[in-house]
Parts: sequence; C-alpha cells; structure tokens
Amino acid sequence: MKIGIVGCAGRMGQMLVQEVTATQGCELAGGTEGPGNPALGRDVAAHAGLDACGMEISEDAEALFAASDVVVDFTLPAATANHLALAQKNGTSLVLGTTGHDENGLAAIEAAAKDITIVKAMNFSIGVNVQFAITQQLAGILDDDYDIEIIEMHHKHKVDSPSGTAIGLGEAAAAGRGVSLDDVSARGRDGITGARKKGDIGFASLRGGEVVGEHTVIFAGENERVEFTHRASSRGIFSKGAIRAARWTDGKDAGLYDMLDVLGFK
Repeated sequence: MKIGIVGCAGRMGQMLVQEVTATQGCELAGGTEGPGNPALGRDVAAHAGLDACGMEISEDAEALFAASDVVVDFTLPAATANHLALAQKNGTSLVLGTTGHDENGLAAIEAAAKDITIVKAMNFSIGVNVQFAITQQLAGILDDDYDIEIIEMHHKHKVDSPSGTAIGLGEAAAAGRGVSLDDVSARGRDGITGARKKGDIGFASLRGGEVVGEHTVIFAGENERVEFTHRASSRGIFSKGAIRAARWTDGKDAGLYDMLDVLGFK
C-alpha cells in the first residue's frame, strides 16, 4: 500500500513518515509541505531522521494524491477542502487527523465521504479509542446515580481546554446514556456554583510540564468509584494508530469512518 503524508516536515509528519517506513506492507509515496516551508526540497525520509529515500518534500499535493492509495493529513482545517477535492479526483482514501473544522468543513467531509473512504478521528491512539468505547458502555450500564467527571492533563503549551479527547469522552458518556453532551455538560466550575446537577458530565483541565496527554473518566457512586485512565508517554502512539487506519482503508467502501470502526467496535 502506498501512503502519502501531507505536512510531512512537522513533528507529527516526521513520525508518520517513520511509521510508514517501519510498517510491513506499506510504501512511502512521498510528502508535501506548504509554500515557503524551509524543509521544501529536502529528502522526505532523511528529514525524518531516516536513510534517504530519493523523494523530495514538495508543494505538489496533487501529485502526491495521484501517487498514493491513501494520504494521511494532520495539517490545518483550511487545507482540508483542497485535500478532499484531490482525494475525490484521484480516488484516494484519506486519513484525517486534522481537528477544529467548523460546520461547513464537517459538512464538506461528509459529502466527500460519499465518493471516497475517509477515516476521521479526534485522537488516533488505539488505547484512547478503547477508552471511548468502554466509557460509552459503562455509562449505559451505570445509571445517573453515578456522577461522571472527566479529568485531563496536558503540557503547559496547550492552548485549548478541555482537550478534544476529553470532549470526545464526554460525548461517548452522553451517548451511553442516550442524551446530548450539550444538555448535560458542566465546565469551568469556580466559586459558589451550587450543588452538582444529577446527570451532569463535568470536566476539569490541568496544564503543566511536558505531559503528552492524560485522561481519566470517573464514575462516582454513593459508596464506590470507578475510574478509567489513559496516559500517553509518546506522541508516537498517534502515528501508529493513523497508519493502522490507513492500512484498514484498503478495499473499504466509500464512507466516513472513525477509529472505532478500524478497531472493530462497530
């Protein structure tokens, strides 16, 4: 399987290049970057700390999509529309790790998935996606006498709160109880906020150091507490999951999928 990487020069892009090269049955189809990027013209593999592969980092995304069976995209929401168009034009599958799309962007992804295979996820860690699945299952088993709280911690440079993964866990918990997260979400508690409302799903965010990512879902009952924690010690888990998703697209029908599909939870 030939796999292309858009945004290949960044930290995540380099890990994706490394993962493709290390995965049996996968072949690196090339990598691209945006105009003016200082990595343009460098060898794709050598820039990622590997032996040179003879392919240069270029701006030609169309050529990359034409040469690839699947392209992995962890870039910016503004680039997604162009990548969707190129994937449709060339019949190329797309693994989309980009987050932050607005309603129009999400609608465009859904529309493109009628023609091509797309795997989109907020988090490509295999362990986190297991946490999503089990959180939904437990929320369905444990009724609203169990208060749900989600605690996440990330490095001090992270600018958004709560994390996308924490929100995804909240959505999983809400789905398990058959409600909308928007209706039961409790965020930003400070000062005298009153007693906790039954059925609410609360969030707490911690920031400090160089923590890659930690997420804990707590089900707090009257006389017991169930906690489920995932800790990431390397960002390499995201590239490993993304390439697993890329391989999974082989032979799949057009449609919009997520990591729970890839892992067999659906």
